[in-house]
Amino acid sequence: MPTTQQRKPWSSPRARADETVADLLGAARDLFARNGYAATSLDAVCEAAQLSKGALYHHFGSKQLLFRAVYEKEQERIAARVVRAYAAAAKDPATASDAWGAVLIGAKAFLDEVLEPDVQRINLMDAPGALGWEDMRELGGDCLRMMEEGVARAVATGDIGAHSVPALARLLYGALCETAMGVARAADPEQALRESMREVDGLFGAVRLAR
Repeated sequence: MPTTQQRKPWSSPRARADETVADLLGAARDLFARNGYAATSLDAVCEAAQLSKGALYHHFGSKQLLFRAVYEKEQERIAARVVRAYAAAAKDPATASDAWGAVLIGAKAFLDEVLEPDVQRINLMDAPGALGWEDMRELGGDCLRMMEEGVARAVATGDIGAHSVPALARLLYGALCETAMGVARAADPEQALRESMREVDGLFGAVRLAR
């Protein structure tokens, strides 16, 4: 992490503020992922970022708000991976005409993230206690919206039957989130993920058949 002395003296106030926020978020993410929310102190974050506690409180106000910002960045990163997987499926000649199959590929990309220890710790183990369900749901809204868009497209193309798009999207997204929690807490996460992927295939296949 750059020290305060290393910051460019000619940077604009906005650029310096953005750099400070990025340094704090990077240091906090590393520590939350390694040590967990409860065991990470703000002093440790400031030391890792080589910034004052005053700078941290100025930008985030509290440990919970700092964790919330880290979690929000994590959700944005996961959503971006799902988007890339979905977009690749839409461009692949083998899957481009299968709107429901593209949703399945995006869902599996979402679950693939669960094997990352950092994701397990921040998103699945600590976030429920540190943030609560309402905050998690709000910050994870991009993935739910993508699920709704994918379901709507599959209904429109006839790949699946007529469904209530919001209801089906919530059901599937909720199942994926609960599956992710289960995989993260399993004694053998890799085995749990393989088993879960088979069941996800079956669930999506059943929706396709129920026309």
